[in-house]
Amino acid sequence: MKIQTCLTIALICLLSNFHINAQNKDPRTRTYITPTRIVWKNDGGGKLIENLNVLLSKGNGQSDLGRNPVCVLKSSRDAHTSILLDFGKEMQGGIRIVTGASSTQLPIHIQVCFGESVSEAMSAIGDGKGSTNDHAVRDFGMKLPWLGVAEAGNTGFRFVRIDLLDSDVNLLLKEVSAVSVQRDIPYLGSFTCNDQRLNDIWKTGAYTVHLNMQEYLWDGIKRDRLVWVGDMHPEVMTINSVFGYNEVVPKSLDLARDITPLPGWMNGISSYSLWWILIQKDWYMYQGNLDYLKQQKPYLVQLLKILLTKVDDSGKEHLDGGRFLDWPSEENRPGVDAGLQALLLMTFDAGSDLCSVLGENKVSSDCQAMASRMKKYSPDPHESKQAASLMSLAGLMDPEKANQDVISVGGAKNFSTFYGYYMLQAQAKAGDYQMALDNIRNYWGAMLDMGATTFWEDFNLDWLPNAAPIDELVPAGKKDIHGDFGAYCYKNLRHSLCHGWASGPTAWLSEHVLGVQVLEPGCKKLLIEPHLGDLTWVKGTFPTPYGVVEISHEVVNGKVKTKVKAPKGVEVVY
Repeated sequence: MKIQTCLTIALICLLSNFHINAQNKDPRTRTYITPTRIVWKNDGGGKLIENLNVLLSKGNGQSDLGRNPVCVLKSSRDAHTSILLDFGKEMQGGIRIVTGASSTQLPIHIQVCFGESVSEAMSAIGDGKGSTNDHAVRDFGMKLPWLGVAEAGNTGFRFVRIDLLDSDVNLLLKEVSAVSVQRDIPYLGSFTCNDQRLNDIWKTGAYTVHLNMQEYLWDGIKRDRLVWVGDMHPEVMTINSVFGYNEVVPKSLDLARDITPLPGWMNGISSYSLWWILIQKDWYMYQGNLDYLKQQKPYLVQLLKILLTKVDDSGKEHLDGGRFLDWPSEENRPGVDAGLQALLLMTFDAGSDLCSVLGENKVSSDCQAMASRMKKYSPDPHESKQAASLMSLAGLMDPEKANQDVISVGGAKNFSTFYGYYMLQAQAKAGDYQMALDNIRNYWGAMLDMGATTFWEDFNLDWLPNAAPIDELVPAGKKDIHGDFGAYCYKNLRHSLCHGWASGPTAWLSEHVLGVQVLEPGCKKLLIEPHLGDLTWVKGTFPTPYGVVEISHEVVNGKVKTKVKAPKGVEVVY
């Protein structure tokens, strides 16, 4: 009996440890990336560096005593070498350096500087350009072993500068690789059309969000490695269109809920608690997980009851806490007020629907009645494209009037990377699909023209004149598009060049050009309604809980011919 008891206890302990280890298992994978080019070098007039191009060859990660050529960085008492490497695309992770049998068996000291742009990698903390180590250290000293391997770094970057610090040494470098850390997940959704610029924009938005799908769904991989709930909404819509279900979404929504006891506001911002509800609605519609939605019921219902107290008899909202839409709209306070009116109205509409599903009929009815009351108060958007977009989507402003009078004025001028998604959505509601396509090409496409491989925290078309791209040393007389612009939390090089909230065009192109609209929870019923604008064909795929839907559209004799192949369990109408 004692033996059996001991065995039972041992088995319980084993299973418990297995459960703990399973919970702690990192869902991400590591990939080693070889540099694509040498951007710059300081080599003492060609005397201090040998075989530099060796670093552009793929290695095996192992030190050895072979006689193959290695890169040699030399230093004297008065001269030290430096190199700047380009790894070809933005990534999240660090760096791995493999050394040979250098001139000393003592560790050799180097300085490493990561950068999302060339100018950031060439900067130093405190040099007036705004470089920081906020959230992720990107500028530090490092010891390299004799005939060994060293890894360091955990940030967002594309470029790495290495400076040899020790004097009178020869540093033998066999390999320098970026260590890319990200989830190994398939791109189930796709989008291809006859305009390669739009194809590149769709893929770039998808990749931007993919990099931010780390342990949680972050806003940025260099700075803002945090769960900002409002910022999550465009990211979640991109995930729905590209990856389908992924644990990072509910995990991040639950984190925001659990660290924000009511009546507190998520991230200290009242609108971000509204976005939590809106995300729950969209996540349920796309993924159809009723069990997960039921887990949110206590918090959701209590939050809605609190929100019901934030509207006066005239239908005007009175949200407290941080009153925020996005940074570019921050100075237009009447515009922010108008946007919050619309956002709260949209939240009551979503909350009513969710409570109806959950059997909370009284709260559902109260939300519906409050939404009707709020429609009686329609403020002026005060020329804010952010506010006019939300008001159009909420039914507080005629969509065509909002588009004509505010959103379309100046094309993509005064667009923002975050709320640009809602500007595009409002233009779709107004039926102005062609203008929306042009804005995507001109605004998000301009970042690609500036060397972007991911979309940025913010961008303004006014930055473009006489600006150098991010993948070049800034010539004399040129503007540094990374280091010379920005405001609020993204001044100069603190500006994040990989921000998930900027991915809106990816979700928008799948919804409105490929034409996939979800009519019933879990994608059980889809409406395929393409709007090609000036495109002649488009094809792609869309992930559902039942499998991938294949879609193609082609303009034939002035009419769009559509083909759809859907998995069992998905009803398609078009």
